[in-house]
Amino acid sequence: MTDTFKKYLLTDNSTRIQAVRLQSAWQTGLAHQSYPECIRSLLGELTAAAILLATNIKFQGSVVLQLQGDGPVSLIVVECTSELTFRATVSLRDPELVPAKGTLQTLLNGTGSGRFTVLLDPGRDTDMAPYQGIVPMEGDTVAEVLEAYMRNSEQLDTRLWLAADGDTVAGMLLQRLPDAGGIRPTHGGTPNAPDSTPESRAESWNRVTQLASTLTQPELLQADIDTIIHRLFWQEPLLQLETRRVQWHCPCTRTRVGNMLRMLGRDEIESLLQEREHITVSCNFCGKPYEFDAVDCAALFVENLDDSGSRTLH
Repeated sequence: MTDTFKKYLLTDNSTRIQAVRLQSAWQTGLAHQSYPECIRSLLGELTAAAILLATNIKFQGSVVLQLQGDGPVSLIVVECTSELTFRATVSLRDPELVPAKGTLQTLLNGTGSGRFTVLLDPGRDTDMAPYQGIVPMEGDTVAEVLEAYMRNSEQLDTRLWLAADGDTVAGMLLQRLPDAGGIRPTHGGTPNAPDSTPESRAESWNRVTQLASTLTQPELLQADIDTIIHRLFWQEPLLQLETRRVQWHCPCTRTRVGNMLRMLGRDEIESLLQEREHITVSCNFCGKPYEFDAVDCAALFVENLDDSGSRTLH
């Protein structure tokens, strides 16, 4: 699979290791969105981070990561569900103002008012309340911003390596687990080894983070997950916990767009068609275009469209 998430655990229960690699799903997500290279990289890195975090939520919902700023980029949003379906988008104030070598800080935090938001949304079929954390945009990279958030807001030692280009998104997460014995069913753990102590687990954490620190962005983009894990941790006792497929999904449909056009009213639609041969509406999130000609628009007021775009008479 080219769109894969994998999770591992050091057998002394000191560290959780997770990795994600996207190609087909990422290219599908970019199919209708054209961004400058620096923004595309930021979006891809935030996408990898959202997927890595979504695999650890303990409910059927989603993780939403949001970078909001006052620079050429006003908003970057990625949502990943517990089923590992994701969508991602960017809102620009003015594409002409985006510098070729823009960074997280210059694109979003020029005057220091940028904010990083984490939203845990349990969905509607639960009594759980959504959680939202908002912190200043501290760090020069998406990885540094998230590491600061996890350290300060969640009290979890977390290290992230993220990379993205037009073809591939990749990321790796290391997270230190609390010192406690016994089985950890929430992450598929095993009992601590008889000689496992807080001191030995701290040594393991320090050792694997030093090993992972040798990982470069080009290597992360070029090598598959198994190769990276073997290169870095071939001497470490690892337990592989799970492998999952990741998919792009945006819930926009032709039916939903048609319903939106219907709300404009017949007179407004006819006025628009007098100015052009067809009406094109793009999804605000994924950018996918939906085209309606005069026949399609007339059908909106006498027929229903199913999600495949087929017309069904009343």
